[in-house]
Amino acid sequence: MARSAASRTANLVLRVFTIVLLLISLIVICSNTKTDEYTGGRIKFQDVIAYRYMLSAIVIGTAYALLQLAFAIYNAVSNGEGNHLFDFYGDKIASYLLATGAAAGFGVTNDMKTLIELLSTYDFGNFYEKAYASASLLFLAFVCTM
Repeated sequence: MARSAASRTANLVLRVFTIVLLLISLIVICSNTKTDEYTGGRIKFQDVIAYRYMLSAIVIGTAYALLQLAFAIYNAVSNGEGNHLFDFYGDKIASYLLATGAAAGFGVTNDMKTLIELLSTYDFGNFYEKAYASASLLFLAFVCTM
């Protein structure tokens, strides 16, 4: 069954949106650090395992989206059909990875925020806001991939 030009264009646009969202999410999560003014202690995204999982989901998702973008451009230019099974199952796996990365980011940020607020008087608000922003962008990338 032949795909229409509108379908190919939508595929390209969604792949580009996915890559842009993933790159912004990568920048936000990698720049997420906070220093305690009183003790000098520093918390980085690498200190939290769920944030490292988010990072790996972002990197793998970006690599997959770039690969699919190249295939989508080739199919749009050559009027080819592509491999529907690879597209379907690849998108399914990538979207699950992105969704679980976003869920891990939301979950651990909520838990950490609640725990730190109970045990400490120092406000790590900016740290949590960046983590929520990165997880939100990752969730939007999941929606575009889905």
